[in-house]
Amino acid sequence: MHLAVRFAGSCCALLACAVLAGGCARAPREVHFFAAGKPERLSDWQLFAVRDGKLVPNTGVVAYDLNTPLFSDYAHKFRTVWMAKGKAATYDASGPFNFPVGTVLSKTFFYPLPAGAARAARGVARTYDTSRDFAAGSAGEALDLARIRLIETRLLVRRELGWEAIPYVWNAAQTDAQLARTGDAIPLELVDETASKAAPAAFTYVVPNENQCAGCHVTNVRTRQIEPLGPRARHINKEYAYAGGAENQLAHWTRLGYLTGAPGAAQAPRDAGWRDDNAPIDARARAYLDVNCSMCHSPTGPANTTALDLRSANQDLRLLGRCKPPVAAGRATGDHLFDIVPGKPGESILIYRVTSSEPGVMMPEMGRSTSHQEGVELLREWIAAMSGSCGT
Repeated sequence: MHLAVRFAGSCCALLACAVLAGGCARAPREVHFFAAGKPERLSDWQLFAVRDGKLVPNTGVVAYDLNTPLFSDYAHKFRTVWMAKGKAATYDASGPFNFPVGTVLSKTFFYPLPAGAARAARGVARTYDTSRDFAAGSAGEALDLARIRLIETRLLVRRELGWEAIPYVWNAAQTDAQLARTGDAIPLELVDETASKAAPAAFTYVVPNENQCAGCHVTNVRTRQIEPLGPRARHINKEYAYAGGAENQLAHWTRLGYLTGAPGAAQAPRDAGWRDDNAPIDARARAYLDVNCSMCHSPTGPANTTALDLRSANQDLRLLGRCKPPVAAGRATGDHLFDIVPGKPGESILIYRVTSSEPGVMMPEMGRSTSHQEGVELLREWIAAMSGSCGT
């Protein structure tokens, strides 16, 4: 497949040999938007090129990041947005932006390789260190394939009738990704490089099938429409390291013509980074719950019958779960009485469920096979710092 090659910091059309599924291109080629159907290979879309050991976005494919990302078994993520020429999204302060037909959002899941590990082995690094993710000189715009293992790339494609989710799984050679309509299950081992005596933790990385994508991306039970979760003002209102220099993402999208109607960064909502020790613990915990749970736990979400509203904008502590009995009792409560018991994380249903990896108990219900130790600890600290009591 002949793909366009994007040279960081340059907009010149140069002769290039861009290999993704084999082949050589004499000139950059544009992203191919498919108005219908599901191409068998990720390379058919021409979003990326694999060149010189790097995964490089095509011209107009813009990388972005979130203040607090969704936890996915410690996977790192490379997110991009592309829109047809002359098209732009319309800003919305609280919900998803109004993206035009012809938009393609991508999210590539990958892991850094442990020191000295071969990509063919099952071991992947359990780390928040991103220094191995990107190629030298590319800032945050080209992945270094010598030091990471690509797992999957999920596309959200805006077509005439709405958004469609299309999953692709990367091959062992890391040269292309194949359509995975029925999902996939990939056995891996998490290697904690900070603990020299710790044994690798085996787990199964689960790639969702096409239907399971709706489990998170349908956030309104009335419309039943898939919509993007990450590219919302409060999540992307932050700086990103572009090859041309760091810039606030809302401002960057606006300058590129990808976003209209956005205010300045100071006037736009912003969730905290969950690992930002300079932010209040309440803001960090609320941001974590927002991005991991509010797609279901909101007034319009699939779990609206629980009467929990875990959006960061919600100010009603009862709807947040403080001293709120569960709607339905059962083993998923762990025999605890309230969703959140101030000062007592060990007696809170919330902690019981986010700690568990047991189907039918764990929360979120999908998207992970492991427990997020650091995320659970954050929520424990948050609840422990709460004052008051629930009584009986």
